[in-house]
Amino acid sequence: MITDSALLESRSLRHSVMDRTDVLDRVKTLSLLPDGMHVTTAMVATYFQVSRKAVESLVLDHRQELAANGYRVLSGTELASFKEVSGIQSRSRSLALYPRRAVLNVAMLLRDSEVARQVRTYLLDMEYLARTQPVENSPQPDATSLDDRIDQRISHILGKTVVPMFNALIETSGEHHRELIALRTGVQHIERRLRQHHARLRRLESPRPNRPLAGVMAAMDAMTGREFEHHIATLLRRDGCTDVLVLGRHGDRGVDITAFTADGRRLVVQCKRFAPHLRITSPELQKFVGSARVLHASDVALYVATCRFTPEALSIADEAGITAVHRTLLERWAAGEMLTVLK
Repeated sequence: MITDSALLESRSLRHSVMDRTDVLDRVKTLSLLPDGMHVTTAMVATYFQVSRKAVESLVLDHRQELAANGYRVLSGTELASFKEVSGIQSRSRSLALYPRRAVLNVAMLLRDSEVARQVRTYLLDMEYLARTQPVENSPQPDATSLDDRIDQRISHILGKTVVPMFNALIETSGEHHRELIALRTGVQHIERRLRQHHARLRRLESPRPNRPLAGVMAAMDAMTGREFEHHIATLLRRDGCTDVLVLGRHGDRGVDITAFTADGRRLVVQCKRFAPHLRITSPELQKFVGSARVLHASDVALYVATCRFTPEALSIADEAGITAVHRTLLERWAAGEMLTVLK
């Protein structure tokens, strides 16, 4: 069996498995931008748990191969149009975008990443099984394992053309009557499976009141710290807060935003745009408690983070009356659900 190191050395081998982008989510969930198709360099680095510089260096060495798999850099009017469509707020003059194929390409080139190594191993395991398992002994795939959308024209043709054709043959044939009935039954079974799969896809993809909007966290993960602060200020204004002020980097006295809630309570906010795998610790919470309560005499205090909080930090927040807006709660808030403390 081929080892994962072979993918690092052989471009032809990498090309042969480039369509298996589903492997990325089997190893680790890949967050996408709001367009549902691309990620940025920072998001690639977060996925593979490496530095942004490591990804940029890899792109420099393999730009032609990555470009063949969809990597591109937007600038000028093209970048402006993409920002407008995707809702990304960035002051950068250029933006590198990677579709799923390019991210898989990175996984097959990135040496110093455990996540990339797992992707390569999983990828080759699947390829080995696909090539060695006899076709006649392969189990029928379940509808949930199909990767591509079902073309509705197929089920239409089966139901409106093929089945009626069998009906006509059955009526006029005596010698092969039983075989034709069996074939018709098989075709009807396939038609039902196709329709069931299509219905399942529609249920999974349809909007639900309790489901956050796709790409909400991905967009915030792609922001700079300053852009994230302004985004939180926008959410506060959306929920009726007034006099919302994003403070400068100097003289903020331990908070990033000040405002008043819709009913007139004084509000202060600390914003932390951290990588998803990091945690807000108790010392950070303790420092914010002092700033919020003593220096700013706040009625409402929010500690908003794109990551989770340690149990100790959550305990301190609860005791001090601080609302810890962790990653999950932030996703719901950004998707339209109002924070309870602001109501």
